[in-house]
Amino acid sequence: MWRGVFPAVTTKFTSDDRLDMAEMERCFALQVEAGVDGLIVCGSLGEAMALEGEEKLEIFKLAKSVAGSRPVLMTVCESSTRRAVAAAQAAAKAGADGLMVLPGVPYRSAPHETLAHLFAVVRGSGLPSMIYNNPVAYGVDVTLEMFDELAGEPLVVAMKESTDDIRRVSEVISRFGDRFDVFTGVDNLALESLVMGATGWVAGLVVAFPKETVAIWKLAQAGRIEEARAIYRWFRPLLDLDVSTNLVQNIKRAEVHAIGSNDRCRAPRMALSGAEAERVDGIIRAALDTRPQLPAL
Repeated sequence: MWRGVFPAVTTKFTSDDRLDMAEMERCFALQVEAGVDGLIVCGSLGEAMALEGEEKLEIFKLAKSVAGSRPVLMTVCESSTRRAVAAAQAAAKAGADGLMVLPGVPYRSAPHETLAHLFAVVRGSGLPSMIYNNPVAYGVDVTLEMFDELAGEPLVVAMKESTDDIRRVSEVISRFGDRFDVFTGVDNLALESLVMGATGWVAGLVVAFPKETVAIWKLAQAGRIEEARAIYRWFRPLLDLDVSTNLVQNIKRAEVHAIGSNDRCRAPRMALSGAEAERVDGIIRAALDTRPQLPAL
């Protein structure tokens, strides 16, 4: 159902902490022009937990207006099942093509609690859904045994696999075949996951480097692994910026240098400064100075 590169887009703010709709429209359009296959709004990279419900719907509607025929997924990340179901229903009413659903964070739920939460959100929305599994960040692993149960729900169509364990992609495909669309959610394990059979990439650094990200996906799908690997090796220091507690600040910093955007965040997050900003800037500038010529696709 869903395949390819789905950027987890950033949320842009004005200097007085309002949504910067014009800048988001410009940034979303850069993704579409580069050939991404869908958009995911209001996720971890989109600073979901700092956004109000009405703001999330505004961002979704803007993304939908830019995406054309591409699917736009709303992220559902709430600390209570009740709020999560209400958010999912609001997204469905606004015209979402699907959801990316997290367990109820920051509570580290037991397996039966996690499943009850996921089923309630998915069934409450009536929308096709991607289950976001990131035990490294959120402390809850949606295990293969839990996906055995989720497989019985037709609305659960995909998973975002972010366990940081490359073996999981193979295990999922060996166990479930093509039952789920399997997306890699760890930027610096992306090519490895695609080679092992993942059908998509929920990407972060794509917001600053969309053409390179799309090129890796297309080359991998065409079996042109050596060409994909060359771009990926150049990309790797940048992709490592996604695997950090500062992923939002890091990636917004990359947007500053690569696409002329800004790195404003919503408090309590603050843009990088001092030695850390200099370190990250050095990684980004080195990549820009050696940016590869992309092959014909």
